[in-house]
Amino acid sequence: MKALVYTRPLGVEIQERPYPQLPEGGDQVVIRIAAAGICGSDMHAFHGKDPRRQPGLVLGHELSGEIVESQSPRFTPGQRVTANPLITCGQCDYCREGRDNLCSDRHMIGMDWPGAFAEYMAIPAASVVALPDGLSLQDAAITEPAATVVHALRLTQQAMQMPLADARVLVIGGGAIGLLTVLVLRAWGCRQITLAETNPLRANTAQQYTGCECVNPIEQAIDESSRQVVIDAVGSAITRKLAIKTVKPGGVVMHIGLQDWDSEIDMRKITLGEITLLGTYTYTMEDFHLTLSMLEQGAFGTLGWIEQRELLDGQLAFDDLEFQRVSSAKILLIP
Repeated sequence: MKALVYTRPLGVEIQERPYPQLPEGGDQVVIRIAAAGICGSDMHAFHGKDPRRQPGLVLGHELSGEIVESQSPRFTPGQRVTANPLITCGQCDYCREGRDNLCSDRHMIGMDWPGAFAEYMAIPAASVVALPDGLSLQDAAITEPAATVVHALRLTQQAMQMPLADARVLVIGGGAIGLLTVLVLRAWGCRQITLAETNPLRANTAQQYTGCECVNPIEQAIDESSRQVVIDAVGSAITRKLAIKTVKPGGVVMHIGLQDWDSEIDMRKITLGEITLLGTYTYTMEDFHLTLSMLEQGAFGTLGWIEQRELLDGQLAFDDLEFQRVSSAKILLIP
């Protein structure tokens, strides 16, 4: 089968890889991939900055497709599915608490398990979720990044002293996670949303599909201590500094992005202002199912901001994202 393989920093290439073989006595399925999205973490690996993702790996963990082989009674060939890319043990304290995203023995496709930038992929049946009839395979491929946002905003609401819908919110970053954050906030009744984005192509896309206020923080200052909630969907040293500067005393900063791993932050303001600084990692299966239901109900509106390209053109797609030559917040690769 054909697969897009990460071969070196800034390099991916199409290679022939063996068709996935299911282990004897296992509980896995083989999925024929219909669409797989390029995530920010795939870009991080592409830059050679993720020690967990080494050359020789098939990246990709945002996916949809059809079952072609199944060892599980829950799935039969021909079923349309998506998948939670987290492979969890189901037995540790976190899994038993329903916080399976923090599993002590977790694995993840596209990281330490062959990913979805391929014609076929094997995965444990426990991670697979059947699609509702009314949801297209292309739209279903964004379940995973959207679930990341749903999980983050549910955590944010838990930490707040007011309804999220009533808050004045700043979202930093107009990529897929930032754009989806605005769309989920809108779906949950929040109307006071500003998106900070420096790429004019992405800013225009965000305005077109969300109607939110967009500002370029390089050109337009954002008032200090002016937002009850700040969502950092970039995760760089600069955006972390902006997030802490912008949040009001008593507010919440939700940190989703992981562009840079280290930076200084204003701990004095966090301490004196009783600011809650939260991190978030992926989602639980409950979040995943909730997100799929929201997609089925059209809660994210039209998804015209998603671009589709052939898997064979994967290197160009990565390059276009790298050099900010696209207005789309998400590129799906189609085998």
